[in-house]
Amino acid sequence: IEGLGFGLLLGMGSALETLCGQAVGAGQLHTLGVYMQRSWIICLATAVALLPVYMFTDPILRLLRQSPEISAVAGRYARWCVPQLLAYAVNFPMQKFYQAQSRVWVMTLISGAAVGLHALLNWVVVARLGRGLLGAAMVGNASWWLINAAQFLYVVGGSFPEAWTGFSRKAFASLGGFVRLSLASAVMLCLEMWYYTAVIILVGCLKNPEIQVGAVSICMNYNIWTLMVSVGFNAAVSVRVANELGAKHPKAAKFSVVVAVTTSAAVGLVFTLVTLVARKQLPRLFTDDEQVVKEAAKLGYLLAATIGLNSIQPVLSGVAIGAGWQSLVAWVNIGCYYLIGLPLAAVFGFKLKLNATGIWVGMLIGTVLQTVILFVILFRTKWQKEVTAIAI
Repeated sequence: IEGLGFGLLLGMGSALETLCGQAVGAGQLHTLGVYMQRSWIICLATAVALLPVYMFTDPILRLLRQSPEISAVAGRYARWCVPQLLAYAVNFPMQKFYQAQSRVWVMTLISGAAVGLHALLNWVVVARLGRGLLGAAMVGNASWWLINAAQFLYVVGGSFPEAWTGFSRKAFASLGGFVRLSLASAVMLCLEMWYYTAVIILVGCLKNPEIQVGAVSICMNYNIWTLMVSVGFNAAVSVRVANELGAKHPKAAKFSVVVAVTTSAAVGLVFTLVTLVARKQLPRLFTDDEQVVKEAAKLGYLLAATIGLNSIQPVLSGVAIGAGWQSLVAWVNIGCYYLIGLPLAAVFGFKLKLNATGIWVGMLIGTVLQTVILFVILFRTKWQKEVTAIAI
């Protein structure tokens, strides 16, 4: 459920990566503050529309044939996490505002301090005071809003004299075009993030779902940890491509793509090798349940392949965001993930009785196909033409 809200709002906010990045390249810094405020309006409205999903998580999951025990716990946790949903809507537009202007280290310092405080509060509230899931949710809420407060104070404190000139009524103008680009960005990213959520839902329909979901969740955690590196390259390359296209430097945009893809792939290769070598030991960091450890270890080879692939695929998506190709990639994602990947996962997992392994294989096939298609699109791109089709 959090993946649903997180993915949708991150996607809506990612429209700023295209618009703000190209505006910076074109030297139009005065538009950034207005763009961010428009994105706040759209993202907050989206968060409000998502509230019923958070409030009625339990019955929704039961309709999706999840076990009553998992559904009940997830339902309570989702209700307590509503403040985080609203925090996403405020955070992501600010995040893109910072990134477009290469103020990444400021965000890094703020996030680093918040992570340290978050870990400490979790230890106190969850471990020492025994507040369980409620405590974890409350700490998460507090951490997200502390990040928002620190980033907002930095924005209004005079550090962006050209980009931020205060709140403006212009934020309510031209919302239609902004909404269209935001929706295209949201669909593109959500189709990727929900793909993995759908895998969890499928696994939850298997026999002994607690063990299967536990094993897949452990693997997904490791996948997400390593994915953070390629997501960093995703943000970097989207900004660089948008900046260079806005400045009408097609060769520099192309070179940025080559550097980002090769560097992220090299880092991903290291993570892949570590996963292969330690596939039987890594699950023990999460659980002592031997059944769950055994099931997670079985998925080790597939996890390694997924990590290697995911060191490249998000970077290609970042290029699409910087160049404004969100609608095109959204269609690619629909075909690869939902018309091929998930149906194959269902066939392998249920019809062929390969369980979680089969479901993961189907997912992986969809990701491989999507990555190949994105490579073909990039190979055929005429960057000189792209500078004449930018959003600015």
